[in-house]
Amino acid sequence: MKKDNKVFRLRGKVQHYAWGGFDYIPGILSVSNPEKKPFAEYWMGAHENAPSELVLGDGGTMPLDKYIGKGAEGALGKYTFERYGRLPYLLKILDVKDMLSIQVHPTKKNAEIEFAAENKKGVALNAPDRNYKDDNHKPELMLALSEFWLLHGFKPLLQLQKVLADVRELRFLIPVLTEGSYRELYRKVMEMPQEEVNAVLQPLLDRILPLYKAGELKKSQEDFWAARAALTYDQQGKIDRGIFSIYFFNLLNLHPGEAIFQDAGLPHAYLEGQNVEIMANSDNVLRGGLTPKHVDVPELLKHIRFEETVPRIIIEENTPGHITVYKTPAPDFELSKISLLQGASVTIRAHSVEIFIVMEGSVGVIEEGGESFSRKKGEAFLAFDQARFELKSNDDAVVYKAAVPVV
Repeated sequence: MKKDNKVFRLRGKVQHYAWGGFDYIPGILSVSNPEKKPFAEYWMGAHENAPSELVLGDGGTMPLDKYIGKGAEGALGKYTFERYGRLPYLLKILDVKDMLSIQVHPTKKNAEIEFAAENKKGVALNAPDRNYKDDNHKPELMLALSEFWLLHGFKPLLQLQKVLADVRELRFLIPVLTEGSYRELYRKVMEMPQEEVNAVLQPLLDRILPLYKAGELKKSQEDFWAARAALTYDQQGKIDRGIFSIYFFNLLNLHPGEAIFQDAGLPHAYLEGQNVEIMANSDNVLRGGLTPKHVDVPELLKHIRFEETVPRIIIEENTPGHITVYKTPAPDFELSKISLLQGASVTIRAHSVEIFIVMEGSVGVIEEGGESFSRKKGEAFLAFDQARFELKSNDDAVVYKAAVPVV
């Protein structure tokens, strides 16, 4: 390895959260899983909780955050170093077997204020009731790799009114929405005493659970996910109030190649499927149900955008040889898809740190004046600022790239 090498192999980190599937990520990474451990997320980045490993020329490894820390400006480039001081994004592959919690992320300004306030109170960073793990926002872009189901923002008003009218157990909420607003509707169910939540939702579950168990509900129906949520999260004497949100929020089905952006304040929840996800380098999550974890209702209500959401699905142009860029308002990250036919090549010059993962086929990575190596499906590599290299497909290949947007 030459001293000026700027392109390296990269090994990500698996997160074994309980909601993950058993086969998808092991299949991508070509590893066995005889113990049937849940493989939920594969992280590629410099997050201090699970930094990726940079593979050095001598075969040794170094955590990516430590490597960047040795010479941050040279690795990140002047713009990224001065604006962020660190790698500002995290790239992931997700396999959602069981639905995730309803969640909202704060704005950058609010994250800074609230993180400092919890620090001042002396709340430990690993405390179960801690809301803010860092001082950053967490906008996210997800790109479906399979049929993917999720909740995404409040339904437009007319759709929400129709749902409340059609579900007889929820009709008592129609005046709350009519006389108040999205805020009053959501506040009503989130502040409702648990005994009242049970009294309202038990008749609904008594009606839909037999249909779910008999296979008579479709995934396009809110009842399907409400029944699944009850079976997944309800505890003795405590029905999860997140079930209300399944009826309030847009229920989306994304097809492979479709993407959607979720900014600060937008409530959302992943329900099922596999995706590529890129986000700002943060772990700030305010939960709204469908979880046994801490739910801080007053804090949640401070940060939700109480407005109708018309989903804006980003459709890719899946043309071999074409580089698709998924544009978002986030300044922290940009996701691209590189599709190459066998024998085709593209020359890339990195701006800041760029992370690549091969999801189909295999490619050769040929750095100008540096090392050459191959990467196959499930393998990642990284290029530091101003790296210049050729990406050549050994067979038809698809590679995803995470980067900081060029300004």
